[in-house]
Amino acid sequence: MKLSPLVVLALASVPFAANASVLTVGGAYAYSCYQAADGDGSSMASLEACNHALSEQALTSQDRAATLVNRGILRLRRANLDQADADFDAALKLAPNEADAWLNKAILNARYRKSVDALPYVAKALENNTRRPAIAYFVRAMANEDSGKIAAAYQDYQRAKALDPKWAEPRLELQRFQVRQP
Repeated sequence: MKLSPLVVLALASVPFAANASVLTVGGAYAYSCYQAADGDGSSMASLEACNHALSEQALTSQDRAATLVNRGILRLRRANLDQADADFDAALKLAPNEADAWLNKAILNARYRKSVDALPYVAKALENNTRRPAIAYFVRAMANEDSGKIAAAYQDYQRAKALDPKWAEPRLELQRFQVRQP
């Protein structure tokens, strides 16, 4: 099976939380798992498809990592944080440069834990050329703002907006800022 790296924006339960799913090709269960992560699925049937893919299909290490990321996304949507985090970590053991695992760890931390804890994961996602840099910059902007680094937050929201002009969230966040000339 060959991994075809397609990442899409799947809106989760909070405005900024977009998950980067990873396409796997060659196995019905793995593909069903991807489709659920790519859409807005989080049903038990979707999770079972992921579980079957991981336990019953002969997946390459890249496809296994992708399926773990996708299952982690489904678990994240169900607020099963420890299980989601474990899936992202397992994916990173197989594929340390899997930017989408890093990005989803950042989203998990920004949404459910302390946003500042997302910063190293955002850095790794960007370092590994995430296919959704707008999301990474948005998460980093939130963490910067929460840390009192307002100018850096503003620049990151601007960068997110420039990278994905159709995404409404960065524009909405930027409306809160007033830029004053010194």
